[in-house]
Amino acid sequence: MVLTKRFEFEAKGNCDIIDITPKVNKAVVESAIKNGVVTVFVVGSTAAIATTEYEQGLVNYDIKAAFEKIAPANGNYEHEKTWHDDNGHSHVAASMLGPSLNVPFIDGQMTLGTWQQIILVDFDTRPRTRTIICQILGE
Repeated sequence: MVLTKRFEFEAKGNCDIIDITPKVNKAVVESAIKNGVVTVFVVGSTAAIATTEYEQGLVNYDIKAAFEKIAPANGNYEHEKTWHDDNGHSHVAASMLGPSLNVPFIDGQMTLGTWQQIILVDFDTRPRTRTIICQILGE
C-alpha cells in the first residue's frame, strides 16, 4: 500500500530549522500501515530534510555556523551572476544536505532514536511556504 500526505510549513529562511517529526509521525500512525518506510521530501531547491537532536544550541547556532563555513552567504556564486539574485549559498547548502529522507517504521512507530527528530532546513534568503511530501509505503 502507498499513501501520500502533503504538509505546508511557514519558514523564515536563512537556515531556519523546523522540527517536522510530529506531523510525519501523525501521518504514519493515521495511515494504519504497520510496517514500512516513510519518505519525507521537501519541494524546492533551497531547502533540505535531515535528522538531528532538536536542541536549541544545535538549532540556533551550531548547524547554522557549520553551513556558513561550508557555503558562506557572502561568497562568490556563479548562480547569482546568472540569475541576479542572492541565494547561491542557499542552493549549495541544500544540495549538500539533500531534499529527502527515508525512515523505516515497525508496528506503526518510526525507528528514530531517542534524541533524533526530522527537521526541515530552509536555506533561502527570504520567508517561504514550504511543501513537504510524505509518502508512506508498506503493509
